Amino acid sequence: MKNPNSTAILGALVADSAALGLHWLYDPVRIAEIEAARGLAFLRPDADNYAGAKGYFAHGGKSPGDSTSYGETCLLMLRHLAKHGKFDRVGYQTEYRAHFGPGGAFVGYVDSPTRQTLRTLLSTESPEFPAASGADDDQHPALAALPALVATHIGTLDELLDRIDEAVRVTNNNELAVAAARCSAAALFEVLQGAPMGMALTHALPFAGNTLTPLLEEALALPTLDCVAAARRFGMSCHVAEGLPVIFHIAQHASGYRNAIESNIRAGGDSCGRSIVLGALVAAHAAIHNSSGFPVPLSWLARYGKFAMAADALAAL
Repeated sequence: MKNPNSTAILGALVADSAALGLHWLYDPVRIAEIEAARGLAFLRPDADNYAGAKGYFAHGGKSPGDSTSYGETCLLMLRHLAKHGKFDRVGYQTEYRAHFGPGGAFVGYVDSPTRQTLRTLLSTESPEFPAASGADDDQHPALAALPALVATHIGTLDELLDRIDEAVRVTNNNELAVAAARCSAAALFEVLQGAPMGMALTHALPFAGNTLTPLLEEALALPTLDCVAAARRFGMSCHVAEGLPVIFHIAQHASGYRNAIESNIRAGGDSCGRSIVLGALVAAHAAIHNSSGFPVPLSWLARYGKFAMAADALAAL
């Protein structure tokens, strides 16, 4: 059987990279036109795709196979755990500041929660970083580090959720963001324990909190996969109350990894923000329950630009 823990992490990283070319394009009709002409995954970011359409072109300096800041955060947490053997908050904050801050390795668009987190971390010195160094912000960076934290966890779900709380507040010191992260982590934990997707998503609902729970219940009640309708209903933007219901809807109904990731891109908006949790869930589920082939298409793995770096970190773990 494929290793579902490693597969979950790779599924998240590849999903982010696959969605880069059409990230933050809020026009499903335009996306459908592009798909008919050139496909969906691993497209070169092109400003012409956004001309005359609702969207924000943020990745003009990037190439197919690159990652957004979400994918970079996911990989950073993986490498952090490979280096330290467990989550070390101050160590992670130090590495986060070095990677995303001035002179760091990351080059690309930096969103509001990341900018605010960096202001806090750049104004203090280790080990004096505040435990909750993140922004009071409920956007998708709250979910970006989850796959590695969940997939490498040994222990109870309660112990995992304590670690999730601590890690999320590094970038998102916001109760709705923490609730979304706890719910997402519980769902992935259940999948990695062998639960069917529908059961895992349902069992995660008690961790979602009052705001998210009715939205997620509604998303799970949708009878068939319709990613565009789900995004239109719940929203396409970067906020977890919009993205997480779309993630749950696609994860429940997708026929496999590729179908899920392409459906996520078709839905438009912050597809990369949704891709981290979605990619981890569907890749892990397929690794356990599908007997044929590796869940992530090998051609997609080959296109992911930091596959060697991720593989080295997984080997170290």
